[in-house]
Amino acid sequence: MTGAKAPALVSTEWLATHVEDPGLRVADVRWYLPHLGKRGGEEYAQGHIPGAVFVDLERDLANPAGSGPGRHPLPSAPNFQEAMARAGVGPQTHVVAYDDFGGAIAARLWWLLRSFGHPRVSVLDGGIPRWILEGRAVEGGAASPVRSAEAFVARTQPGWVVDREAVRRWSRDPRALVLDARAAERYEGRVEPVDPRAGHVPGARSAPFAENMLDEPAPRMLPRAALRERYQRLGAAGATPVVAYCGSGVTACHTLLALHLAGLPDGLLYEGSWSDWSSDPTLPAATGPAPG
Repeated sequence: MTGAKAPALVSTEWLATHVEDPGLRVADVRWYLPHLGKRGGEEYAQGHIPGAVFVDLERDLANPAGSGPGRHPLPSAPNFQEAMARAGVGPQTHVVAYDDFGGAIAARLWWLLRSFGHPRVSVLDGGIPRWILEGRAVEGGAASPVRSAEAFVARTQPGWVVDREAVRRWSRDPRALVLDARAAERYEGRVEPVDPRAGHVPGARSAPFAENMLDEPAPRMLPRAALRERYQRLGAAGATPVVAYCGSGVTACHTLLALHLAGLPDGLLYEGSWSDWSSDPTLPAATGPAPG
């Protein structure tokens, strides 16, 4: 396993102290659904944490749509290794990822680095909104190349990802737990703005990722005890395995981050998530509120 481990979450205070450390790479991972009319690279250029590099979800943290299951197939090891080399990530680099969505996008980079054998990665608690709220400096301008002279070697770790057949099997198994990280209205099938069908995987529990965060102007993660209580209530403590999915496998990583922070066993990612499941008309889709 490449490098030493790092805390899954770091504070803005910690980052302000360490932002100029030579072994640190700060990654801006802002990304938005198309209907929001914003682009991560443009937001980065308008203002980012000093020294941060921009990492693009579509280009760097996913393979092209159609090359794998769902809207954001996982990047291949060579593609991800090249993306991290462009971002200046070496074998011993401590990566701190941030966004402006409570870590929902940054968690994808956190999960990917760990799944490719680089555990020296953290998410910035509160992201750039908290950084700015605290009056800390930002800088503008387009991203500059910072290619690492020595990149870490991306090696796929077994047992991190599951496909739709495994989810179909485990959604019927009382020993397993399948968690849907999307908003409740999408789980219930009341709205579906992106994917082919509305609803959820039958047997999945509703676990919106937004409920992993404190309701603050610049949301931070819930304390460890609160996260643990939340996921124990959902049945995660005794389940084997726990599988998380969302729309396309991005914000489900926030659920996996929350499980990790709670001190519970690491969960598995359903790569294609609902965009994969709902694209197969032979698979059932349930609707309605989550069971009490």
